[in-house]
Amino acid sequence: MTSRHAKGRDRRDCDDRRGPVVCLCVLLVCGMLAGALATVAALPLVGVTGLAVRQAKGTFVDLPPSPREDPLPERTVLLDVHGRPFAQFYSENRTIVDLEQVAPVMRQAIVAVEDARFFQHGGLDLKGTLRALITNTQAGAVRQGGSSIAQQLVKNILVAGAETDAERARAQAPNLQRKIAELRYALALEKKYTKPQILERYLNIVYFGAGAFGVEAAARRFFSVPASRLSLPQAATLAGAVRTPYGTDPALGRKQQQRLKQRRNLVLDRMADVGFVTRAEADAARRSPLNLRLQPAPGGCSESAHPYFCVYVHRELLTNPVFGHTRAERERHLARGGLMIRTTLDPAVQRAADRAIQARVSPHDTEVAAEAMVVPGTGAIRALAASKRYGRNPGDRKHGPRTTFNLPADAVHGGGMGFQAGSTFKVFTLATALRQGWRFNRGFRTPGLFVPARGFTDCRGRAVNDPRARIFNADGRRRGGPFSISTGTWRSVNIFFMMLEQRVGLCPVVRTARALGITRADGSPLREVPTFTLGINEMDPLTVAAAYAAFAARGRYCRPMAITAVVGRDGERTAIPPSCHQAIDRGVADAVNRVLSGVFGSGTMRGQGIGRPAAGKTGTNNGYTSAWFAGYTPHLAAAVSVGDIRGSYRHPLRNVVIGGRYYGSVQGASLPGPIWTASVSAALRGVPAASFHPPDMKRFGGGFTPRPAKVKKDGRPRAGGEGHGRARSRTWRFPDRGWQRPGGRQWKRDRGWQRPGRGWKRDRRWRDPDR
Repeated sequence: MTSRHAKGRDRRDCDDRRGPVVCLCVLLVCGMLAGALATVAALPLVGVTGLAVRQAKGTFVDLPPSPREDPLPERTVLLDVHGRPFAQFYSENRTIVDLEQVAPVMRQAIVAVEDARFFQHGGLDLKGTLRALITNTQAGAVRQGGSSIAQQLVKNILVAGAETDAERARAQAPNLQRKIAELRYALALEKKYTKPQILERYLNIVYFGAGAFGVEAAARRFFSVPASRLSLPQAATLAGAVRTPYGTDPALGRKQQQRLKQRRNLVLDRMADVGFVTRAEADAARRSPLNLRLQPAPGGCSESAHPYFCVYVHRELLTNPVFGHTRAERERHLARGGLMIRTTLDPAVQRAADRAIQARVSPHDTEVAAEAMVVPGTGAIRALAASKRYGRNPGDRKHGPRTTFNLPADAVHGGGMGFQAGSTFKVFTLATALRQGWRFNRGFRTPGLFVPARGFTDCRGRAVNDPRARIFNADGRRRGGPFSISTGTWRSVNIFFMMLEQRVGLCPVVRTARALGITRADGSPLREVPTFTLGINEMDPLTVAAAYAAFAARGRYCRPMAITAVVGRDGERTAIPPSCHQAIDRGVADAVNRVLSGVFGSGTMRGQGIGRPAAGKTGTNNGYTSAWFAGYTPHLAAAVSVGDIRGSYRHPLRNVVIGGRYYGSVQGASLPGPIWTASVSAALRGVPAASFHPPDMKRFGGGFTPRPAKVKKDGRPRAGGEGHGRARSRTWRFPDRGWQRPGGRQWKRDRGWQRPGRGWKRDRRWRDPDR
């Protein structure tokens, strides 16, 4: 609350202003009053004066230091990427201003009603104190206030600085001991500060009612104007509210507004009595209505236009060590407030996500959709959206039941347990295989049933085989076939990826996922089991989106970030840089992008492209417990999840009506996919399209498909190992036409697949699909 007044010279001592004789008289009278207040009930009248004189020196000459003044709580405001506020939270709605930013008529009004002789006395108003003394002595308790503005400032400072309930109770106790302590502190303040400095501090600390602390917040809350533009009636209204802020709170109803008007008129009369305004001006103001223009002062994320993003920022401030070494320190820092938080939120991208979800999922549905959108290469979160309205129940007819879970985020940032990620996890097995030297066309023949009975070891070296498990493909039919890592990905073949994970190793796959920031939504350790590649772990959309964003950034993983800078009370700006590392090889990331791009052209998202280069992966869990789509372009990555908020296992996504549309079963391409395409298309409107970096075809192009050993009916391979079957050992894959040997007759001229050889025309020559 430091202003330019604080930089001037300190308040001169009493002797410099009034002379030693006058000062001594003041101190003597103060001591007599204090002694009388403390002993009148216990001592004969004859002994009161003598005791009071003896106490004068110890009580009012040896003054204590002025009370400790901690920074007052203020609002913390969240700004989007354009610098516009979208949320605020606070323990006290306050904006500290200098005295020059308060209208002169407001200063006069508060002085007239609270301490008319403020500029004449030295911290103790003798007339007011004598009047209160007589009343309180007769009543045997404190019944009437005689406090100066300095004394009231002391009381507010002590209450604001109380760290325990006991300290707070002592600072507000209605007894003579507190009043004497306030007097002593008030005299100390008068020695430390000038009168304008005391008045400034008082106007910034006092409570006006309606949740407004300080004159600036009160002016905006009551009349929707800054304190510098308050008129005479408005200033008198605010000054009148200080004495009984709860009884005159205009937000509570007409009765309180009527009391507030009576208090306003009293202030106007006092201003005329002391000569601050003329009687005619006071009478004219008395005849005017209150003309309240109550401005909402939303506090907390439930009142924000973007509540899920707000919750994420709030939790980040409380949990990230960047903002304090301990949680207690971070909580104190946030409670004091006064911060300006610059965030990564883009309102246009957020609207795109909100509208895409709202168009397909109703807030009344028990099924919920959530989406997170992240910038590759920085981790900047552009949007966090969900189909449910955030806040505490009850809801309403329009928006339905609310939720207090931050559905797009993990538990650390206010989210819940998340949903199983399904086949979106296959990308980590794909990346691991490519890192180990697999080529686009390399693959193997799969059975219609797979049993993970052997070959699976977690990162602690323990065998985690599950001979009781039975793995089928998504269609449920026991039908196998030959697949490469490209076609297996495009068609999201469960058995193929289980067998691929077995070949490249479970632990390497887990390590790839961890390097890309994968952690469970509830914070528990990842489940390292054979079905890891099928997405057995519960995830949140933000974690998955950030992992996929790393592929768009050529293997550079960046921790999701919502805050770019924090501006403190003093205007000091602390920048928060991205936290990134190279998680996987650039070439591997380029190869992953090549394979996942085919999901839109030849895979599960065929026909749902967005008119620009994009890559992604659907995810549909066994039993349809949840559905996902995660995808990205070079500019933006996003992940969408859909599941039942009541519990995905008890309430699978089968035979359900979502957003007014019936679904026999919800799959990644049927609901999450369309949400993704609609949101990303709208979010990137006006952004020039960009292509992914082409992969190194010498490293990843081509490949052959050695025939694996024959498989038993129970899914276990027969002895013999890979490479049996001469007829299949050198075949070449034509992606659109199955498995063909180069030079065979089953090529299709109308599809552009031509036999190589000399003399062929250019437009009919053989084309290598990987080139």
